[in-house]
Amino acid sequence: MDLGVIAMRYARALLKSATEQKVETEVYKEMQTLAQSYLQVPQLRFTIDNPMLTKDKKLTLIDTAVGGNPSELIRRFVSLVFKEGRENILQLMATSYITLYRQQNNITRGKLTTAVAVSPETEGKMKQMVESKTHGTVEFNVDTDPDIIGGFILEYDTYRMDASVKTKLNSILSTLRK
Repeated sequence: MDLGVIAMRYARALLKSATEQKVETEVYKEMQTLAQSYLQVPQLRFTIDNPMLTKDKKLTLIDTAVGGNPSELIRRFVSLVFKEGRENILQLMATSYITLYRQQNNITRGKLTTAVAVSPETEGKMKQMVESKTHGTVEFNVDTDPDIIGGFILEYDTYRMDASVKTKLNSILSTLRK
């Protein structure tokens, strides 16, 4: 069976259980931390997959990767995953849970890139603009990239607004070359 399908089934079951217990937001934060741990420490996946490491040590490692003090639901979930021998797709389960939670709560991910840091006020206005377009909430990442010279690049869903000086200059340059 496809690992993505299996991971999604586990994630759905976790979301259903978390929703019933009204801890879905807490579990969402823990799954984000776990997913970030996998991304920031690539050796984590190989360590969890290592058959020489005891199950208890692996569980302790996952507890740490979740943030150090996981909720009871996460502890039971991870124990089940290990019992069923599915720890090799725990990272995929975490990202699947994040995706399902965002769909259930109408959360859109957005990114704002500017040449210099923007004020919280400006960031709030951009976030509000995206929320009015998506009719939901937005998780916003703000990034600075001096290479865009000025202006901004706003991305969410499949939408991209590039109002950077670099893009405008490149456009003018290509027009002049014709």
